[in-house]
Amino acid sequence: MRFKFAILTFVLKLKNKNDCQWDFVALGEVMLRFDPENDRIHNARSFRVWEGGGEYNVARNLSKVFRLDAAIVTALADNQIGRLVEDLINQGNVDSSPILWRETDGISRTVRNGVYFIERGFGLRSPVGCSDRGNTAISQLKSGDVDWREIFSEKGARWFHTGGIFAGLSETTPEVAREAMRAAKESGAIVSYDLNYRDSLWSTRGGREAANQLNHELLNYADVVFGAENFDASFGKYDEEAFRRAASEIVARFPNLQIVATTLRDVKSAFRHDLSAVCFAGNEVYKAADFTDLEVLDRVGSGDAFAAGLIYGFLSEKDAAFAINCGLANGALAMTTLGDSSAATLAEVEKLAQNKQINLSR
Repeated sequence: MRFKFAILTFVLKLKNKNDCQWDFVALGEVMLRFDPENDRIHNARSFRVWEGGGEYNVARNLSKVFRLDAAIVTALADNQIGRLVEDLINQGNVDSSPILWRETDGISRTVRNGVYFIERGFGLRSPVGCSDRGNTAISQLKSGDVDWREIFSEKGARWFHTGGIFAGLSETTPEVAREAMRAAKESGAIVSYDLNYRDSLWSTRGGREAANQLNHELLNYADVVFGAENFDASFGKYDEEAFRRAASEIVARFPNLQIVATTLRDVKSAFRHDLSAVCFAGNEVYKAADFTDLEVLDRVGSGDAFAAGLIYGFLSEKDAAFAINCGLANGALAMTTLGDSSAATLAEVEKLAQNKQINLSR
């Protein structure tokens, strides 16, 4: 496969690390994940507990796998469940100091922490999830609740990330996302946005059409966008010129966008996928080397792991070809371990990104 190489500084203007406390800051909900392992949710008698959340997963990957300084801005109800989530965040080396704590009444009448249950699929049976996240602390965030000036101007961050999951939590979270993205952009940080869509969040509020309308408003503040499935570029049907035209159109509509990236996935069964990724940067298309017949243990969070790997590539001032392959390698490795985040090492990711076989016994 022939790759094109680009000079990073032509694509992104990055803040100096010495001027920033954090490489990366994310805004999003962090929930407890209950995993019945090999059982199904409806007949399980024990569960393994993880933490997870679309925007947060990117921060955890960047901190744990890529050893960057990452922080999460979120809100939690101040009870034992919230403190368990905090402990899990700390174990992932993600800075939890920006967490906003909300007082509870003992039975979570007015504010609570989100949880979700996820069972892995097998063969023809698809993965199944069940969320319990109504009226959570973070869904009640309003404009002005977070001191974005302190985060971006006083402490400093090189990259800020949020997405459609956070923005879709409630009627007030879109304005929080807009406020954060605007402040990050004004500070000189790179701003990325993931077009993640959850039907459960939008089913009573206009569905995908309403979500798309909100996403289009927020893209005016983004430099990088992930998850543009509307490019109609599935793994088996990928066409470079079609993707180039589609990406060029979205950049023309949102001229602030500098990178458009998405994974390409063909699901053969719950445990076997074909996987690749592509991005549009500096008016050029970069496609990662394909993984075919990839064996899958747990696919949850693989898209977030991809985003983290790509972000790491750019924050490391590598070329776009490295960034897209690094993103795909981390996304692929994330599906070989349990939990929402990748458990790979940086050495494993970089080796796989170079299309070399990994010996996991070493």
